Amino acid sequence: MSTKQPAKNTPNTRDHSPTRSAAWNLFKKVMLFMIFSLVVNHLATRESFPDGESYRFPLEGFLSSLALCTFIGIIAYLNFKFYERKYFSKKVEIKSISWYMVTTLGYITIMYIPLGILLNKIAGGETEFYYLLTGLLVTLLVSFILIGFAYSLDIYNLYKLSIKDAEITIESGATITKLSYDNIACFYSENKIVYAVQKDGKTITSDFTLNALEEKINDQLFFRGNRQIILHKDAVDHIEKIENGKLRVQLKTAIENKAIHNITISRYKREAFMNWFQ
Repeated sequence: MSTKQPAKNTPNTRDHSPTRSAAWNLFKKVMLFMIFSLVVNHLATRESFPDGESYRFPLEGFLSSLALCTFIGIIAYLNFKFYERKYFSKKVEIKSISWYMVTTLGYITIMYIPLGILLNKIAGGETEFYYLLTGLLVTLLVSFILIGFAYSLDIYNLYKLSIKDAEITIESGATITKLSYDNIACFYSENKIVYAVQKDGKTITSDFTLNALEEKINDQLFFRGNRQIILHKDAVDHIEKIENGKLRVQLKTAIENKAIHNITISRYKREAFMNWFQ
């Protein structure tokens, strides 16, 4: 696909999040927080049990817990948008998800302590460290549960998008081509020129370097086999053990360059390659 408009060599993902879907996702999160607040407050005391003779709606507790959930939700939302832009748009893995949870709980902790002291001051009470610590621990537990329920589907959708629907824009002189990850067999370098090889064997020249590509593409799908090639996991036909602990990898796609068709993985990269492939 050719065009006269300039574009950068950057990976892109297709837009599957229209405004209506974003609004619906936000509405579901708000409803989750409200239902959680209702359930917690109705289970907090015997008088709040719906089947009790002295039942009364726990309005004060509901409003206070709803305010707490809103506070948690705002922090979780802002941090999620940051991680989505900086990390999840490229790759979704256990490490980045864990750091998202840790940093979100850390921000809640940082905000909770001075806010708790301030509210006690306003109410005219004294701040006792034991109750402040207990409230913080309960808040972090509630936060972990709420964030897990609220963002598990979003993270899963981003994971599918980064694996299946991601694409990369490749410039070659005046030509700009978009390739989906699923259609790429490998990238290889020859005579200081980097080529993108599609699954049908078609080769496209690129203005990228392999080092730049390695930083941009999803390393759950692509592996830097050696200084000359980056290969896609689904493009691997078979793997053979050879001398000195090395591996020989043969691709499914037929490539004119035989050195690329049969790729040697050094013994130093062997373990990393097998962990990635498996």
